[in-house]
Amino acid sequence: MIPLSDDNPTSSRPYVTLIILFSCLFIFLIQISLSDVNDRAFIYALGFIPAVTFGYANLPSELIWIPSSLTILSSMFLHGGFFHVASNMLYLWIFADNIEDKIGHKNFFIFYLLCGIVAAMAQALPETTSRIPMIGASGAVSGILGAYLFLYPKAKILVVIPFFIFYTLRLPAFIVLGMWFFGQLFNSMQTNEGEGGVAFRAHVGGFVAGLLLIRFFIKARQKKNKEYYTK
Repeated sequence: MIPLSDDNPTSSRPYVTLIILFSCLFIFLIQISLSDVNDRAFIYALGFIPAVTFGYANLPSELIWIPSSLTILSSMFLHGGFFHVASNMLYLWIFADNIEDKIGHKNFFIFYLLCGIVAAMAQALPETTSRIPMIGASGAVSGILGAYLFLYPKAKILVVIPFFIFYTLRLPAFIVLGMWFFGQLFNSMQTNEGEGGVAFRAHVGGFVAGLLLIRFFIKARQKKNKEYYTK
């Protein structure tokens, strides 16, 4: 089941969403322009490596481009292949504009980064000695999906279902995103993520973070609006 669009209009332009989307695409273009050796160095220098961040390993000096504590942020803008970046940007494009519209541009950016950080930690904490770089916007995007489910569970999502032939239908968000979440949860319990591959645990962590954090951001936005209108 692949989402194509939603029927949830917004009242403002999603500037931050667009900046994130184009930044990820631009960096991916840089990645594919590099040789395999240089792309690997790019990923190790800017990806989030638990063992390095938690002090169990060190990178060669030529790969220390930024402090290891910042790689949890830089890793959100790197991707491992076309399908990786395409799927993340598709979900970002469909669902993020409504969240940005709801909580405001600055708050949305903070929310996005927080979800990404929680997602990365959900993946890393059980395996703090892992030397496998974590990259991708998946964790942060998962947080957006959690927030969308909380805010707009009945919004209609146009999806395409590839089953011998492609056909489309509109389903409520709670079905589309609920199925997505339980799929990630199931895979997180089945996959040996210490060997690399898809970070399903990060997806689950990001989703739950978004589901919980969005409440605080909404209250903060409402409080700000109330103060503005009472002045």
